[in-house]
Amino acid sequence: MNEFRVVFRADASLTIGSGHVMRCLTLADALSKRGAECTFICREHPGNLIEYIRSKGYRVYTLARGHEVEDHNESGYASWLGVPQEEDARVSAALVKELSPRWVVVDHYALDKAWHRIVQPHAEALMAVDDLCDREHQVDLLLDQNLGRTEAQYRSLVPSGCKVLAGTTYALLRPEFAEWRRRRSASAGPPSAAQRILITMGGVDTSNATGAALDALSELHSALDPRITVVLGQTAPWLESVQAQAARLPWRVEVRTGVRNMAELMAEHELAVGAAGSTSWERCCLGLPTVMVVLADNQSYIAESLAAAGAAVIARLDSANEDRHSIRSQVQALLKHPDTLERIRRRAANLVDGEGAERVVNQMMSGPL
Repeated sequence: MNEFRVVFRADASLTIGSGHVMRCLTLADALSKRGAECTFICREHPGNLIEYIRSKGYRVYTLARGHEVEDHNESGYASWLGVPQEEDARVSAALVKELSPRWVVVDHYALDKAWHRIVQPHAEALMAVDDLCDREHQVDLLLDQNLGRTEAQYRSLVPSGCKVLAGTTYALLRPEFAEWRRRRSASAGPPSAAQRILITMGGVDTSNATGAALDALSELHSALDPRITVVLGQTAPWLESVQAQAARLPWRVEVRTGVRNMAELMAEHELAVGAAGSTSWERCCLGLPTVMVVLADNQSYIAESLAAAGAAVIARLDSANEDRHSIRSQVQALLKHPDTLERIRRRAANLVDGEGAERVVNQMMSGPL
């Protein structure tokens, strides 16, 4: 029996979104290629990705949906879990004890050192995947793939022996992004006027930011004549509304669901309008300039860091200054200035090379220290 076992604890839901599970799947795929046996523990929230994980060939142990709980932890995300984290930890610990893994990887804003301490005795090592840098972790390895993060920022939040992997060097991307990065680099020509726009507001997009983006782009100057591609999950609650809206627009708009070739799709576009989540690193890897929209508090750090690096621009859905900060104004300005687009493209591409998952796997394979 395979002795290098890895257990992932991550959730997806209409509230949480899909990003935590998707990046864990990326890491699981990279580990599996190196001979690891990967298993998931997921709670049955509405909008979960349990069947999708199983379709990828992984065993999933499910936890009952739970209910709303009072938020007593500092991070403010306890309600995402649906049960007290000690309860989640006890059930998870029993499964981990049975599986006896080398690593437990936990990617969940509602879980902290209290969870880790209950699960820790039943695994050789624990790893946390985090974005917030706002709570303590009792783990052997911590990954924060965000731009500007440093080991020093986490030193007071982790044990002295914990190894911290910080920054976009460790961004968890599927291997096709590195491949399409090479293809795009090899075929790169001089800057040209961007006409193909990709809208990616997350697979769920419960706030219908996609619809707001389409509204904004409907008011673009008629001489620009863009081609627009919208990507949504098949279970997105606003999917039918977006499809109807797209049909009414004056531009050529295609709404796509169930996309399995996101790297190729990104490589075919010159500009994106997208949420400032983990997909940001995919766009950077391919040098895809982005008008970023902050859809959740935890996305602000990513958006502001990328904007400060000149690797993206930020638009506000509720901008009071329509002439400067709206999606329409930001997209229109970039479409008119291909040199600016090229500068953003180069700065974004310099941040992420697509090899982060392999670097993380190498660290895990070599042990917790």
